[in-house]
Amino acid sequence: MQNHSTTVKPTYFRWTIVGLLFFATTINYLDRQVLSLTWKDFIQPEFHWENNDYGNITALFSIFYAFSMLFAGKFVDWMDTKKGFLWAIGIWSVGAVLHAFCGIATSGMLTGNWIVGFEGAKEQIATVDNVSMVISTSVTLFIFARLILAIGEAGNFPAAIKTTAEYFPKKDRAFATSIFNAGATVGALAAPLSVPFIAKALGWEMAFIIIGALGFVWMGFWIFYYNKPHVHPKVNAEELTYICQDDVLDANSQVVEERHLSMREVFGYKQTWAFAFGKFMTDGVWWFYLFWTPAYLSSVYGMNSTQSALPLFILYTITLLSIIGGWLPKYFVDKKGMNPYAGRMRAMLLFAFFPLLALLAQPGGEITYWIPVLIIGIAGAAHQAWSANIFSTVGDMFPKKAIATVTGIGGMAGGIGSFLINKSSGKLFDFAHKNWTTIDGVPFLDKYPQYLTERIPDHFFENLSQSGAVVADGINTGYMIIFSICAVAYLIAWGVMKALVPTYKVIE
Repeated sequence: MQNHSTTVKPTYFRWTIVGLLFFATTINYLDRQVLSLTWKDFIQPEFHWENNDYGNITALFSIFYAFSMLFAGKFVDWMDTKKGFLWAIGIWSVGAVLHAFCGIATSGMLTGNWIVGFEGAKEQIATVDNVSMVISTSVTLFIFARLILAIGEAGNFPAAIKTTAEYFPKKDRAFATSIFNAGATVGALAAPLSVPFIAKALGWEMAFIIIGALGFVWMGFWIFYYNKPHVHPKVNAEELTYICQDDVLDANSQVVEERHLSMREVFGYKQTWAFAFGKFMTDGVWWFYLFWTPAYLSSVYGMNSTQSALPLFILYTITLLSIIGGWLPKYFVDKKGMNPYAGRMRAMLLFAFFPLLALLAQPGGEITYWIPVLIIGIAGAAHQAWSANIFSTVGDMFPKKAIATVTGIGGMAGGIGSFLINKSSGKLFDFAHKNWTTIDGVPFLDKYPQYLTERIPDHFFENLSQSGAVVADGINTGYMIIFSICAVAYLIAWGVMKALVPTYKVIE
């Protein structure tokens, strides 16, 4: 039974729902950022990780996330929005908190003593002579925690996109999506301003616990505020009419009931493959910037996590410009008379050119580290603007009951792309560090051939520099290679998407 106000002036409750989606996405990105902001300064010294170890963890998170997205979308469509979102954020919050106990678990598995606190675990791990066992055990445990985090986080975007389709007409969805998707930027922005300082004051474990607990708080608000718009007491008849302006009516002016599309049917449409390819090519770029920028500032410019807080704050502040990504296609639709898909594709083409600036990041960094910081911020803003629109193409062309499923398929493709770039980056950076570094103009391995097979000691290059040696770290070239791949990914994605779906076609 509907319960709507009789006033002529429409309510605007849909924007409250967008606010909830914004905070869910903010928490989502806060949780996934804690590891990237703590591993170099706090976790690596305790567990002796190398770039490849961190790369393996982030890569496997991406692949877990990828395959979870395939089922998360279908799960959200099956459970429906309210319950589906609650399950998602509940699971990922548990996974976020589990990271904090990886040290205790590592200590227990290696020493047999499980009854210790966080500091006691550190002391016990320090007594273990077998460094390889410390590395492999801790990495395995963090991978398990990332698995739980990935399974839950995979539900965020399918549920959020489905919610947006429920509460907004097609012409407004990209703008609404750009607002809640800005939560990714705000989460990434808040993380360097909070996580390193929590870790420094209370320990890295408490950073995971405090940030992870935010998800449980959000669940209470979602239970209280969310319901379908046509039965929500805070949505009056006028607002509901606005929301439902795209609904198809039958001869009796009744809304035509949509049927569910099977997974097999969904894969049969070019629209699905266009969305999936666009996500495959570009999601990894964003995740590379998210996961590796703190390590980049540490490896290339020698910053610790607190020193990098201001550059990262500026970087992610710039990405807030992405909200333009939701307004621009609306302008093309309202002012230029384009259909939603054409307006979105034109906007996405414009956004695809900005990441080319990443080609100048490494050369510019020789002048000042602020140049790559600003460039990565602009590229991140372009990605988020692109992301808001590529998500909205699903709502443009697919029925509401298939939106979460298609979003999940695209998310899986994006996760696979992210796995490839994160795994490759970790391997490349360690390879470049050993094979392309020179000491006083002499290749590092020619000078120290024993490290061809051995692990390079912590702070080895830093100590060499302090002794007066001229160290040219090959990792800089490694970052240049990855930045170049990130620069061209969007134009390739746009070209293939346009070739697969050249014109607007709604799937009935």
